[in-house]
Amino acid sequence: MIYLLLSILASTLIFVVFKLFTRFKINTLHAIVFNYFVACICGVIGYGKPIVLSEIPQYEWFYYTLGLGALFIIVFNLMALTTQRSGLSVVSVATKMSLVIPILFGLIYYKESLGIYKGIGMLLALVAVYLASIKNSDGLVVKRSYLIFPVLVFLGSGIIDTSIKFLEDSFVADGDIALFSSTIFAAAALIGISIISIKGITGGSKFEFKNIIGGLALGIPNFFSIYFLIKTLRSDLFDSSGIFTVNNVGIVMLSTLVGIILFNEKLLTKNWIGIILAIISIMLVAVGQFL
Repeated sequence: MIYLLLSILASTLIFVVFKLFTRFKINTLHAIVFNYFVACICGVIGYGKPIVLSEIPQYEWFYYTLGLGALFIIVFNLMALTTQRSGLSVVSVATKMSLVIPILFGLIYYKESLGIYKGIGMLLALVAVYLASIKNSDGLVVKRSYLIFPVLVFLGSGIIDTSIKFLEDSFVADGDIALFSSTIFAAAALIGISIISIKGITGGSKFEFKNIIGGLALGIPNFFSIYFLIKTLRSDLFDSSGIFTVNNVGIVMLSTLVGIILFNEKLLTKNWIGIILAIISIMLVAVGQFL
C-alpha cells in the first residue's frame, strides 16, 4: 500500500510543478528535457551499485527502453500540441482515460479476474476521471480536424503504462528497477537534447537558467512516480488492472484537492461528483479484489 500511495503522491507533485511552470513562465520543453537527466541521475543513485555502461546493452530490456524514451518525448509534444489546439482539459482527459489500455491488457494478456464489483468500480473510475478533469461548464470541445491529437495522446499514454507493466514483469529483475527506469529517462533525455539543439540552431529556442530549476523540481518526482509504480505492480496489493485504476483515480483526486488548496481552483458540481465517484470506485475495486 505504501508504494501505491507514494506513486500517487509523486505523480501529484508533477502536476504541482507543471502548474508552477505556467506561473514562472518556464520553457516547458527545456525543463522537460533537463528533468529526464535529473530522473536518470536519481535512478543511478538509487541503483546503489557500480554501473558499467558497456554492459547495459546486454540487458534484455535495453532496446525496449530506447523505444520508451522516444515515446516519452513524442507523447509530450503531442500533449503540447493538444493543449494549444483544444485546451488543457482535453489533454487531462485523454491522458487519464488512457488507463483503459493497461486495464484491458491485464485482463486479456494476464487473464486477471473481473468480478461484478471490480468491473463496476472500473467503469465508475472512468466516469470519475472524466468528470473531475473537466474544468469548464461546456464540457470537452474538440474540432474534428484536431481530434487526432488527443487520440494519439490517449494511445501513447496507454502504451507507455502497458509497456512498463509488460517489461517489468517479463525482463526486469528486482534489483534492476532503478537502472531500468534510469535508462528510459536517459534515452528520453538524449532525444530531447537533439530536439533542443536543432531548435537552437534554427533560432527557435532560448536557454534560461530557470528552466534548469524547473527540470530539477520535475525530475525527482518524475523518477519516483515510475519507480514506485513498478514497486506497486510487484506487490500483492492488487493485480495490474486494479493498480492502474486506483493509481490513476487517486492521482485525479489528490491533484484536484491540491488545486483547490494551493491554487484556489474553483470546482464545478460535476468535479465534485467525479471526486465522489472516484472514492466509490476505489472502494469497489478494493472489495472486488478480495471476493
